[in-house]
Order: sequence, then C-alpha cells, then structure tokens
Amino acid sequence: MDESLDVSYKMSGKEYFDYHSHHENEIYFFHAGACRYLIHNHIYDLKPGDILLMDGLTLHRPNIFPHEPYVRSVVHFSPHIIQDVLNTLGSSYLLDVFKISTHQLIRTHENEQSKQLETIIQKMVHIQQSNDAYYETIKTELKLLLIQALIIIYKMLDANQLNDTRTHSPKSEHAERIATYIQDHFMKPLNLHVISEALNLSKSYASHLFKEMTGFTMMEYVMECRLNHAKYLLEIKPKKSIKKIAYDCGFESASHFSRYFRSKVGKTARAYRQYRLETFSP
Repeated sequence: MDESLDVSYKMSGKEYFDYHSHHENEIYFFHAGACRYLIHNHIYDLKPGDILLMDGLTLHRPNIFPHEPYVRSVVHFSPHIIQDVLNTLGSSYLLDVFKISTHQLIRTHENEQSKQLETIIQKMVHIQQSNDAYYETIKTELKLLLIQALIIIYKMLDANQLNDTRTHSPKSEHAERIATYIQDHFMKPLNLHVISEALNLSKSYASHLFKEMTGFTMMEYVMECRLNHAKYLLEIKPKKSIKKIAYDCGFESASHFSRYFRSKVGKTARAYRQYRLETFSP
C-alpha cells in the first residue's frame, strides 16, 4: 500500500515508544486506557475520545502505563496525496490545522462526530487490508475517506470544541519547564546539575518528577533531542559533515555520536542520510 497513507484501527499493543518525528501529518484517536502524551514541551493526560492532530515533524511520544490498557487508532498521511483534489474543490482549508499549529487536541467526550470519525477510520483499514486487484480504485477510496475524516475534524474545530486540555498540576508545569529548557539548550553541555540549577529545582526532585511525568530521565530526553536534531540536519544539510553535525547537536565527540546513532537508529548516520535523500528526494 502507498507509504503516503497508513491507517491503524484500535491498536492495543504496548511496545516501547521512542520520542520521534516523521514527515507525515498524524490523526491520533485515543479510545481507551491510560496515556500521558508528550508533544514538544506539552503534556496531555488523555481521555477516551480525545483526538490529537500533529504535523508529524514535532517530536512526540506516548507515555503509557504498564498495568493499564492502551487502545488507539492512527492515520499517517502526506498532504500531497489529496492536495490537488482539495484545490479543485476549493477545500484546501481542511489542511490548515496542520499548518497553523504544530499540534491540536480535541476533547470530544466520545460525541456523535467522534463516532463518525471512528467509523471512517475503520472503513479505511478494511479497504487498506483488502485483496482487491484494482489498486487505483483502493487508493481513490482511501483518499475520499481521508477527506471525509478531515471534514469531520474541521467541523469539530469550528464548533469550538477545542480546549486547552493540558495537565496543569505543579508537577506537569515543572516537567514542561524542564522539557522547554532542554529543547532550548541541548546543543550545549548539559547534566542534571546544570538543568536543575537553571530552573531553581533540587536535582533529586527534578529527576523524579520528570521521569514520573514523561517516562524519560532528563538525560535520556537530552539525548533524544540531540538525536532527532541530528536526523533533521543529516537530511536538510546534505553537504554538512557528520562530524560537524555531531558537535552542533551537543554530542561530546564524533565517535560517541556514531555509536549512539547506530544503536538507536539501526544504521550509521551516513547510511541514514543516504536512505533519506534517495527515498524522499523530489
């Protein structure tokens, strides 16, 4: 099936999730269980029926709980697959939500519109998994259903159902402050003492609450930020040396960067750059 559109319905697996980004827009539908979702430096405690809209490039990660269920549906799509159709219909505004803000959360309380959206996602998965020999017909059906999904989402946003649903406890506010500080300073030498002192927090308290709220230790988060920025630079700056990228992202040495990158990504930085440039070049 076309890699520009991938749909999953009511997944319940609880595999480990890295802090990650991707080129596709994402519609994330939370159905049941417990999940604290991290997007950039924001933290959301999700409720059944919640819909997250993300541009994909913004770093994000679910923090799931080991003894709770985790059920969600996900639609990843590249805007270009429907852009021409939307232009013809005069409906390009349906994609504005992914351009204006890096992410949005709609708290539907499992209303009728959310049920309609769930039905559409279920239909998309059914078509995606079909053995229909008419491949072009399948692609057309999926595009039409995606547009229907975007129409429902637009109506939900237009009905002023969008609220600031972030967690506002003191712990979450401190965790967001820590995440923001790390994102602003990961290119520089950082350790627990530097971070906690800059935010006027005790080292032990900052370490404990950040792990509780995000699932990361602070230094794990630092390294994830460095890694994801390195992946971005490898692709966006194809002529920049890997050694220079390593230092620009805050790694202590090129050799440390090479070992860490390969252990996390599964291939060398050079191989990753070549793959991205060959696969996603215009």
